[in-house]
Amino acid sequence: MKRWDAIGFDLDGTLWNSTQTVVKSWSRVCEADPRVRKIPDAEDIAGIMGLTLADIARKFFPYLTLEEGLGILDRCAADEVELIRKEGGRLFEGLEETLQKLSAQYPLFIVSNCHMGYIEAFLAYHRLGKYFRDTENHGHTGLSKGKNIRMVMERNGWENILYIGDTQADYDAAKEAEVPFLHAAYGFGRVGESVPAISDIRDLFDWLES
Repeated sequence: MKRWDAIGFDLDGTLWNSTQTVVKSWSRVCEADPRVRKIPDAEDIAGIMGLTLADIARKFFPYLTLEEGLGILDRCAADEVELIRKEGGRLFEGLEETLQKLSAQYPLFIVSNCHMGYIEAFLAYHRLGKYFRDTENHGHTGLSKGKNIRMVMERNGWENILYIGDTQADYDAAKEAEVPFLHAAYGFGRVGESVPAISDIRDLFDWLES
C-alpha cells in the first residue's frame, strides 16, 4: 500500500449529501425576503455545492448587488448551520465504517469552500469529529480551496497527501495545491480530465491498497 502522510476530503458530494436540509433552510429564509424572485429548489442547491458564497450570490441573485446577495446568503448560512445541527444530512452509505478503517492508518482532514460552522455542524450531528485531524474552509480564511489545502499541509507538516473530491473545482484545487487527486465519481460533479476515480466511498480503502 502506498503510504500517504494524510488523506484530505471535500465535504458536499464526497462525504455526504445535505441538499434536502439546505433546501428546507434556504427556502424559508428566501421566502421571507421579497427581493428574492425564485426560491431555490433541490436542483438549484445541488448545482451550487462546492461554490463560495460570493459565487452563489452571483448565480442566484444576478439582479441584486453582490452585497445584497451576500446578505441574504449570510442569513441562509446561519439558519442552515442551526438546522444541520438539529437534523444533519444524508451520509453516503458505508461512510463511517470507511472513515474508521482509514483513520486507523492515516490522518484525515476536510477542506471545503463552505462557510464557517458548516463542517462543525456536519461533524457534531453525525459524531464524526473523532476521525478527522484537521479542517479548513473558505469562510474562515477567505482563500481558495487549493491554498487552504496547502495551509493544512503546512501546519501539520504533511508533504505527501491525497485529496478526494467530486467536482472539477476539487480537481482544480488539487492541481493548485500540487497534490494527487482522486475523483469521488458518486458525487455531484464530473471531472473533464482523465483521473483515478471510485464509484462508491466504500471502495476507497481497496483503492488505496491496490
